[in-house]
Amino acid sequence: MDLKNITSEVCKVAIEGGAFLKRERLIFDKNKIEEKNSHDYVSYVDKETEKILVKKLAEILPQAGFITEEGTADYAQEDYYWVIDPLDGTTNYIQDYAPYCVSIALMNKGEFLIGVVYEVCRDECFYAWKDGGAYMNGKRISVSDTFQMNKAFAGLDLPYNDKTYKPVINHLLDSLYGKVSSVRFCGSAAMALCFVAIGRYDMWAEAFLKLWDFAAGALIVQEAGGKVSDFAGNAGFCDNHYIVASNNKLHSEIISLTSGYQDKLS
Repeated sequence: MDLKNITSEVCKVAIEGGAFLKRERLIFDKNKIEEKNSHDYVSYVDKETEKILVKKLAEILPQAGFITEEGTADYAQEDYYWVIDPLDGTTNYIQDYAPYCVSIALMNKGEFLIGVVYEVCRDECFYAWKDGGAYMNGKRISVSDTFQMNKAFAGLDLPYNDKTYKPVINHLLDSLYGKVSSVRFCGSAAMALCFVAIGRYDMWAEAFLKLWDFAAGALIVQEAGGKVSDFAGNAGFCDNHYIVASNNKLHSEIISLTSGYQDKLS
């Protein structure tokens, strides 16, 4: 399988999906928003974008199944499968607030093969394939070389499970605010991971994520020289929903803040 060429084709699909998001944003109707769970929104745009992506990706790799956020396609235990988030950062999109993106990963029996994340607002396409490095708009990217916590630019995010996560975010903010260079909230897990991959963030953490939130971005971080784990520092982060990503140099520092909460969030 030529992963490099397939990645190139997937980038085109992601950009096409992003173009649809951009067009629809000009005429977006907030009255058509649905609430899946408390403060967890979906719109017709998410669903229609996903249909576009599924159709195009099925042409690239007909034997692959699909794991998608909006459930417009099926996974029947195929060895190869696409993992799709058609609009990561839906709340940002609703508010016309950057960033938001299309996220596509290809996996084989649990292994990441391809990751593509297209950020619509800045027209930035991040991508990677297994053992091929990480790129943004054709240029090789790598994580930062920051190794001091007081110089670190840290990213955090706020999952919808607010009551359960509140003690964690309070702990992380108390531990980081004023002790690192700065702390920011992104609103899109896929983009936050890409920010780590390109060195805009030195570290990032969030819980209660789904595979489609992090699959593409996680591979991009790893291929850019970074590290991704669960809150306890374990490499098998796909088995749960707690994700920590860093430039590798600061991973033990952020894990020291999150590890005590892994079991409490289960």
